Amino acid sequence: MSRIKVPSLIIAGAVAVGFLLGSVLSNQVHAEGKLYGQLHVFTEILTSIQKYYVEEVDSEELVRSAIHGMLEELDPHSTYVEPEAFERMSERNSGEYEGIGISFEIRDGWITVITAIEGGPSAHLGIRPGDRIVEIEGETAYEMKSDDVVAKLKGRKGSKVNITVERPGIEKQFAYSIERDKIPIYSVPYAFMLDDGVTGYVRAIRFSATTSQELEESMRKLEAQGMERLVFDLRGNSGGYLNQAIEVADRFISGDQVIVYTKGRISGSSQHYYSTDQATHDAFPLIVLVNHGSASASEIVSGAIQDHDRGLVVGVTTFGKGLVQRQYSLGDGSALLLTVARYYTPSGRLIQRDYADREEYLDHFRRLNEDGGDVEESPAEDRPEYQTLNENRTVYGGGGISPDVHVEGDFDPTDTQVALEQFRTFFTFANGYAARNLNPAEWTVERFLSEFSLDDAGLEEFKTETLALEEPEVTREDLDAEDAYIRTAVKREIASNLWGNEARYRVMIADDNVLDEAITHFQEAAAMAQLYAKMEPND
Repeated sequence: MSRIKVPSLIIAGAVAVGFLLGSVLSNQVHAEGKLYGQLHVFTEILTSIQKYYVEEVDSEELVRSAIHGMLEELDPHSTYVEPEAFERMSERNSGEYEGIGISFEIRDGWITVITAIEGGPSAHLGIRPGDRIVEIEGETAYEMKSDDVVAKLKGRKGSKVNITVERPGIEKQFAYSIERDKIPIYSVPYAFMLDDGVTGYVRAIRFSATTSQELEESMRKLEAQGMERLVFDLRGNSGGYLNQAIEVADRFISGDQVIVYTKGRISGSSQHYYSTDQATHDAFPLIVLVNHGSASASEIVSGAIQDHDRGLVVGVTTFGKGLVQRQYSLGDGSALLLTVARYYTPSGRLIQRDYADREEYLDHFRRLNEDGGDVEESPAEDRPEYQTLNENRTVYGGGGISPDVHVEGDFDPTDTQVALEQFRTFFTFANGYAARNLNPAEWTVERFLSEFSLDDAGLEEFKTETLALEEPEVTREDLDAEDAYIRTAVKREIASNLWGNEARYRVMIADDNVLDEAITHFQEAAAMAQLYAKMEPND
């Protein structure tokens, strides 16, 4: 079993292989006559279906179905990824794409800007959330399909696209010639100081190719602002690249300590991965937030921090995905993600939850990825016990990372809140309200966050406008019961309109009960950090 330091780690590279049934096979397949014979039978069946079946068939679809059926005999995470889906996945994990730098939604037939990505060409030109793109290259954009919008707005760096924009509250239209550029896809979108002036907050939403670099930049920025302790939020982070998880954990764990190890059948799949001293920051008090949506790479990081007693894990038990996939790029642009190993935390815990009921497991995983939905926890008493490496605290394996401090999120939206969010009522109202009532030159983001609250007149204006809409179908009584929620929701959308996503997010977490509770446990995290700094962790 080999020993690998983080800087020499190369895990995420794709391996190109041919995948032609019945023709070009690998040397290993040629050597295994039984397997070759089975593939020959498959080819004969496929040929017979093409020739003789009562209806005409799509042979490509039959082969894809056969591939999916074959992989269903394996674990739930060994999957075949179609070419278009693989392209989107690669783009998301690469950390960048080329285009004009907006996220959008089709609202009432119009392309409505949700975010102008900070640092992108649209943001530089002053395009803002709420703007409508009404023309692209002189042609109306009304009722254009989302795929067509993407095709027209994305393109090669340096190329240009001409658009016309309308802004709520302003009659004049704006014409822009936007030069496309490389657009970063941030995996660490939020990093700021909390109101106490000593607590840094960092949120990572995925583990892409740039996550460790983004985290390093965020931590240096916060340290320069006086950060003395850190909340690292991994809630809803469903994972990504294994090497990035290792490099992220390396920021917190002192050198020459096991971060994670893997066990597999093939050569090179069983490895121990160690921390270095090169990237490690000082042992400041650390709290890691997790929930049921934290999976895979998130569990590697939180599990390593917990096992080494480096920080306090707060929230609810994580999902429990402890299987390592290797990516094989295929000749048609598709890919095979094949499980080649299981990973274990430094104390020896296998984090993978039971998947004997495959359909139930996949339903949980789909809900985790699609909407952050809850999954059922594996009861701690039903799971094997392990001991942390420095303080000999009891931790559990076989079903995710159980937190040191259990805190349930208390957000359970009402039917009225769901309806208002679904039809983006707050977004629409806030953009018009800000244009009519707020002069950005008179506000800083810090002043807005601390001082602004929608007054009674604004609250009444929101209710009147909402009741005049065909949708959502809400009553005056429904809205009167939601005054506090309406004030916060309008505030967050105004913050987004004027200062972007981070300001919007800071409004939202002001009411985050998990974060509020976690901060009360920094005394425990400080004692843990002090002990960690003094003692040499066990191997």
